[in-house]
Amino acid sequence: MKAMILDKSGLHLKDIPKPVPGPGEVLIKVHACGVCRTDLHLLDNELENPKLPLIPGHEIAGIVEENGKGAVRFSIGQRIGVPWLARTCGDCKYCASGRENLCEHALFTGYTLDGGYAEYTVADERYCLALPHGYTDAEVAPLLCAGLIGYRALAACESAERIGIYGFGAAAHIICQVANWQGRKAYAFTKPHDEATQRFALDLGATWAGDSSSVPPEELDAAIIFAPAGELVPKALRHVAKGGIVVCGGIHMSDIPQFPYAILWGERMVRSIANLTRADGEAFFDIAKKLRIRTHVRPFALRDAGDALELLRKGGIQGAMVLVMHET
Repeated sequence: MKAMILDKSGLHLKDIPKPVPGPGEVLIKVHACGVCRTDLHLLDNELENPKLPLIPGHEIAGIVEENGKGAVRFSIGQRIGVPWLARTCGDCKYCASGRENLCEHALFTGYTLDGGYAEYTVADERYCLALPHGYTDAEVAPLLCAGLIGYRALAACESAERIGIYGFGAAAHIICQVANWQGRKAYAFTKPHDEATQRFALDLGATWAGDSSSVPPEELDAAIIFAPAGELVPKALRHVAKGGIVVCGGIHMSDIPQFPYAILWGERMVRSIANLTRADGEAFFDIAKKLRIRTHVRPFALRDAGDALELLRKGGIQGAMVLVMHET
C-alpha cells in the first residue's frame, strides 16, 4: 500500500506492506483522512516522543475490510471513523474516574500509533466510531478531531451563551454551527485584515466577526482559543465577564505572556482541553445525526499531504483540508 511516512528527514510517500489487524483490531480501507494542525506540530518537532517512523493522521473515515481475532463490533463493509484517542489502559486513576482522556498510558492515532495518511490502517475497535449517514467521507473526516476536540472545548464553556472563538479554522467552523444549534451566540476572531474568513464565519452563523485586536460588541461569557498563539489568552480574558471561562483547545501553544492579575480576578478561569473520551465521540456524533453540519473541505491526493500541511502553516484556509484516497 502507499503511505506518507514521517521520519527525521521529513514526510515521504512510500510503498509499504498492508497492516494486519491484531486481536480486537479492525483493518480499515481508508477513504479520507483530515489534515490537522497537530500533524503540522509533529512535522515541526513541537510534540514530544512521537513514534518514528510514523504514518500521521487521526481524522480517518473508511470501511472495515477485515476483523482481527475477537473483533465483532463492526461488520465487514461498515463505514467507521478512527479518532485521536487510540487506546487507554483502563486501570490508572484517570481511567478509573471517567477521565480516560488523561490516561497515563494512552496511545494516540497518528502520533504514538500509525494513522490514516495511508491507503489502509488498523485500529482498536473499542475506540472507533460508527459514522452518521448523510456525509461524504471527505465531509465527515474533519468531525473526527476538529469536531470532537471542538465539541469538548465547547462543553467546557458550560452554560455560556456568548462565546468568543479565536482562530476560525477547521474546529471553529464546525463548533460555530453547533453553538448556534444549541441557542448560543458565537463571536469570531480572525487574523488581522482577514475579511474573507470573517465573511465565512458570518455565513456559518456567527453573530459578529472581527480580528483578534477588535473589541466585541458584547461582553463574552466564555472564549475558546483554537489558534496556537499564547498571546491570545490575555486578549480573551479582557473580553470575558466575571465568572467567565477561557478554554485553550489546542495540543500545543506558544508561551502565554505575562498579564495583570486584574483581568483574571472576578473568578475568571483559564483551562485547557486534552484529548477526548469515547463518551465525547458518542455525544458529538449524536448531534451530527440531528444537525447537518456543513463541513467545508478542500480535497488533496495522498501524495500531496506535504502541500496541504504547508498551506495550513500559511493560514487563510477556510474550513478543513482532507486527503482523499477512495471517495464514496
